[in-house]
Amino acid sequence: MGANAGRIDVIATPIGNLGDLSPRARDALAQADLVAAEDTRRTGQLLAAMGLSRPVISLHEHNESLRVESLVARLGEGAVIALVCDAGTPLLSDPGFELVRAARAAGHEVRAIPGPSAITAALSIAGIPAARFCFEGFLPVRTRERRERLARLAHEPRALVFFEAPHRIVESLADITAEFGAAREAMLGRELTKAYETVYRGTLGELSARAREDANVARGELTLVVAGAPAVAESAVAPGELGRIVALLARELPPSKAAALAAQITGARRSEAYDIAVRQGGGVSSRAESAG
Repeated sequence: MGANAGRIDVIATPIGNLGDLSPRARDALAQADLVAAEDTRRTGQLLAAMGLSRPVISLHEHNESLRVESLVARLGEGAVIALVCDAGTPLLSDPGFELVRAARAAGHEVRAIPGPSAITAALSIAGIPAARFCFEGFLPVRTRERRERLARLAHEPRALVFFEAPHRIVESLADITAEFGAAREAMLGRELTKAYETVYRGTLGELSARAREDANVARGELTLVVAGAPAVAESAVAPGELGRIVALLARELPPSKAAALAAQITGARRSEAYDIAVRQGGGVSSRAESAG
């Protein structure tokens, strides 16, 4: 690297409790020439609470592509840029990937200042086996796309971590329950580390019912941990017979509808039937569905 090479410090900030900001993170913020923040107002409040005053520029999903060139130019002048998101660790369902990638490609140092993350916070208190886990972030907003994503995850043996918006938690839990089964163990963390932190534990069926009945569930930031799928039990129907039925139905129906109907006819899991429909390939039905 040249003498004027700059650096990006990717800094984890509190997900709620300001006491979780590490001394190293505070020092890094204090020494930065510029802070690139997902929300300048929120980061401004954090800096003020820490007694710091630094130049702040917005960097979010709508403007990151436009900002990268100028920020990399600042790095070329030797600047140290602190990259932060609204809460937790940047780049985990938050902006920053394009900037980090461009900075590395230009030969600049990118340094991690680790700390809070809703993902690890939720896993640590879930009481669910998580030696191996998958982070899925936010599920698709549209129902059909969400159900299709969940169908692909239904047999995942690792624990799953999801983020969800308060206004979608009821329908998302209903869809997860439908695809994974009501008996699957889960934990929903609301407002983790904040004053009104609440942890709901139980089966997916129980959590789904709680979300429908208790308006407080949908108040605040939400992180869901779902236990991995148990070993796949034998299907209620022979695989060859299920495949034959799915193939017949898929001639006339989109894969998701063919899978749902095949599951009703045979007693197999919808996700199992959907996997077969996808493996059997496109055809007219798949094209019609993707266009719909």
